[in-house]
Parts: sequence; structure tokens; C-alpha cells
Amino acid sequence: MYTVTVTRDFVAQHWLTVPDPGPEGDLHSHHLTVEVQVEGERLGEYGYLVDIDDLKAVVDGLVDRYRDATLNDLPEFEGLNPSVEHFSRFFADRVVDGIETDRLDGVEVTMWEEDAAAASYATTV
Repeated sequence: MYTVTVTRDFVAQHWLTVPDPGPEGDLHSHHLTVEVQVEGERLGEYGYLVDIDDLKAVVDGLVDRYRDATLNDLPEFEGLNPSVEHFSRFFADRVVDGIETDRLDGVEVTMWEEDAAAASYATTV
């Protein structure tokens, strides 16, 4: 299985909507690192799983969307606790929608919060 990975850093805000969230129930920021890994069995004509510039462009577009945003205010988080688990799933789904290749078998997104904890979401393509 071949893999290609792109990593980016950004800051986003949220507040937790769970019962008794403590200080996390107030608006606060997190430094996030997102790691996007795509995988597949087959390489293209020139020995690439995916054009890394295309993958970088998709990831950069997503980072631009979420950078400095308040996650609670975005439509994808409506009615949901804006957890890093949900965030990693939304990110992965958008990568799948944004990459043009029939060679990908899967996408995994790991979202790190402050380099102390992370959640991942993996999906097949």
C-alpha cells in the first residue's frame, strides 16, 4: 500500500456544547495540526499515487476555510459538539470530494490539538 501525507498547522476556535464542559464551554482557541494521509495500491503512469501539489491545494483550501474560524458557527457543526473527532471526519470527507484520482483506496485525517491529543477518522474511497 502506498501512502502520501500532507501536514498543516492552523488555529481555530470553538466551545464545547456537552453538559458541564467546565472552562471548555467558553470560546477558546486551539493550535491544530492536521495530517492528511491518502493511500492506494496503484501508481499512475509517472509513478505517483496522487499529484502531491493537488493534495496540498485541497488541504490548503480546507485550512483556509477553518483557520481562525469559530467551528460552532459553521454549518457542518450545526447541532453537533465541535469535537476534534467530528472535525477530523469533516476534513476527511472534504479531501475525498476534492481529490481527482481513481487510484485512492482510502483517506485518513488525524487532527492534533495542541500536540497533546489527537483524533483520527479514516474512510474508504
